Amino acid sequence: MIDSEEIIKIIETLFQAGVTKDLTKLKEIHLDDSRFSSFSDLPPYDLKDYQTTIELEELRFVSISDYSYEIKNPKISIFGDTAIVAMELIQQGMLVDNKAFTGEHMKINGRATFVLIKQPTWKIVHIHLSKIER
Repeated sequence: MIDSEEIIKIIETLFQAGVTKDLTKLKEIHLDDSRFSSFSDLPPYDLKDYQTTIELEELRFVSISDYSYEIKNPKISIFGDTAIVAMELIQQGMLVDNKAFTGEHMKINGRATFVLIKQPTWKIVHIHLSKIER
């Protein structure tokens, strides 16, 4: 598999965890290192570390039923053992409140930037997700 195919597969694995609810893959694709960081379009908006990011991703994906995503126009730039991926991202599903037994349909049109490093396989080292307000 060439690097660009492997890189997009890693990013798809992240969002597929929301579809399949197989959250075990999340720890495999992120770099478990103090250099890891993430920003998200959902609170809390501060810069997050590896452990916080994993916990929030797990919480987010279990809280959304009928989750789906679409990656549009990905641009993959590889610089040796570092890769930057920029894309448009559409996410939708039903936000479920299990305590109130209610749900609210959500659709997020956004942009995403991922930084990956190869050590020895590609791992996500930074994520930045932002909504596009329309």
